Amino acid sequence: MSKPFLGSEEIDAVVNVLKSGWITTGPKCTEFEQAFASFTGAQHAVSLSSGTAGMHLVLRALGIQTGDEVITPSMTFASTVNQIVLAGARPVFADIDYDTLLVRPDEIASRITPRTKAIIPVHFAGAPADMDAIEEIAGSIPIIEDAAHAIDTHYRGNHIGRKNPAIFSLHPIKNITTGEGGMVTVSGEQLQQQLRLQRFHGIERDAWKRYGKASDPTYDIIEPGFKYNMTDIQAALGLEQLKRIAVITKRRNEIAARYLAGLDGIDGLDLPGAPAGDHQHSWHLFVVKTTAMPRKEFMQGLAEHNIGYGLHFPPCHTLSYVLSRFGRAVLPVTDTVVDKIISLPMYPGLHDEQVQRVIDVVRTLLT
Repeated sequence: MSKPFLGSEEIDAVVNVLKSGWITTGPKCTEFEQAFASFTGAQHAVSLSSGTAGMHLVLRALGIQTGDEVITPSMTFASTVNQIVLAGARPVFADIDYDTLLVRPDEIASRITPRTKAIIPVHFAGAPADMDAIEEIAGSIPIIEDAAHAIDTHYRGNHIGRKNPAIFSLHPIKNITTGEGGMVTVSGEQLQQQLRLQRFHGIERDAWKRYGKASDPTYDIIEPGFKYNMTDIQAALGLEQLKRIAVITKRRNEIAARYLAGLDGIDGLDLPGAPAGDHQHSWHLFVVKTTAMPRKEFMQGLAEHNIGYGLHFPPCHTLSYVLSRFGRAVLPVTDTVVDKIISLPMYPGLHDEQVQRVIDVVRTLLT
């Protein structure tokens, strides 16, 4: 369903870091953070070992704790909800739009209570949520943007993550990758300083600054932290990937356009819709809904033709531990799509002939 888009430049960059002798957090991480902040237009970018680590640290920095509520869609990867629950808070699920699978602002508004301490909209599949409406609804309630799918996603002329804290994933399936890794974009000095302290044991200075020429290896810890730092090996890979993001996004949009044209008009297949308003879709995923046959049979048919597929995602309100702790949320649209969604192959290395073969097989299965 997906393959990393890697070339000789990425390989050479990683080899150069290995030859340098400094392979953990160092100058390449700083360079990658600066490049990512410049690319998104954010004031700061903080590199981490995963997007999940970023969500953990941001929720912690906002003081989310037992008794609090955090509003988010159920249609997201479990990582977000796991971190809410691990913080001691209650996830409050908002329903989604059927066509785009994006969280609906009116659903967020209807779920705000005095206990609501954060709102986490998800930029699903590379499409931007309606942030103007969500920010107006939120008022003074902090917003954390789940931008795991949203590298090179733009909303009304601005890159996602320019304003609110935003969590980006650099997992191999994502539009650019560092193998594993994540990035948090933030505005404001206090939050970015807190994230930097918390990502590496609470130590104020990075190791490469403490052990470089004429440095002082002594340190103090004011508050205990975690081990969430990115390595220079990963950052070198990410820097080269970021240089190719325009090519990556262009190709993903070309593939999406071919799918939308080639699969149009098939009874029993609902195609992904685009959000209203000025935006740039990065097409991280191409998620269709099967309505003419059980999804299991559809997946079996794809597998028999050697075509990959994915499931994004089992809705979080249906997970066993969520049901046992919080009960079943009432989410009519999410429940409608839960057994229908399936992700078709989507990555820049797909050739036009391969895209057409996917289209032909899907048509054969459903017509």
